[in-house]
Amino acid sequence: MTTTELLLDAPDPRSPQRARYRLTLAGDATEVAAAQHLRHRIFSEEFGASTPGPELLDADEFDDHCDHLIVWHEQTDPDRGALHTTGREAVATYRLLPAHSNDADPRSAGLYSGGEFDLTPLEPLLSSAVEAGRSCVAAEHRSGTAVSLLWGGIARYMHLAGYRYLLGCASISLADGGGNAAAFADLAAARHLAAPELRCVPHRPLPLDGLPRPARAVIPPLLRGYLRLGAVVCGAPAHDPEFGTADFLVLLDLDNTDRRYLRFFLGGSS
Repeated sequence: MTTTELLLDAPDPRSPQRARYRLTLAGDATEVAAAQHLRHRIFSEEFGASTPGPELLDADEFDDHCDHLIVWHEQTDPDRGALHTTGREAVATYRLLPAHSNDADPRSAGLYSGGEFDLTPLEPLLSSAVEAGRSCVAAEHRSGTAVSLLWGGIARYMHLAGYRYLLGCASISLADGGGNAAAFADLAAARHLAAPELRCVPHRPLPLDGLPRPARAVIPPLLRGYLRLGAVVCGAPAHDPEFGTADFLVLLDLDNTDRRYLRFFLGGSS
């Protein structure tokens, strides 16, 4: 799959004549490093997590097996036309691990989420699955356009590669003491819970009993995107102490997804 096949772009609504967003797959090691640097900046510098990798990079053993979606914020020269780029910066990223790049046996042993959950119930699906993870969006670009482009890229990737399932860990911060994560866990149990045979036990469960819940859960944009498409939550959340998050394992079956949202992200090609 080439970067051209997944290319999407949109004007920056804050300055449509001078800037735009463009999504591509990373085409070389330099572009992968740009994604890893962005991840380090968000995970380590903004949220205080301890990230793997060399200085100023968030890099681990999964990166070499993954395809990396990147949203670039490009400055353009209005006098020379929108296609003339004067500079760009990686502002959002999501990495995708397709089944054909995972030769572990069992296949769940080769997935990042296998470090947080017992994925045995999902093993029969994993030959048709892509794992998504390590997502982040720069703070100044969280207005919606960058997130929409990421979802558009994921939808096109799945469509072109021919995979049926998308799974990954979606995180909710515990900075508030865990109440929001607990409120979302209640919502997931009531409305978005996977069938019993697809539920996975976390290796490090997050205790939820006794946590005060806010009136309504605040759902992060990427997790909200999963739910809009029809994803299910595969049970109770795991606790990630390094990132200070509750991690929910989510599974999306494209055969059962909301076709309106899928058509929107695919640009009418579904």
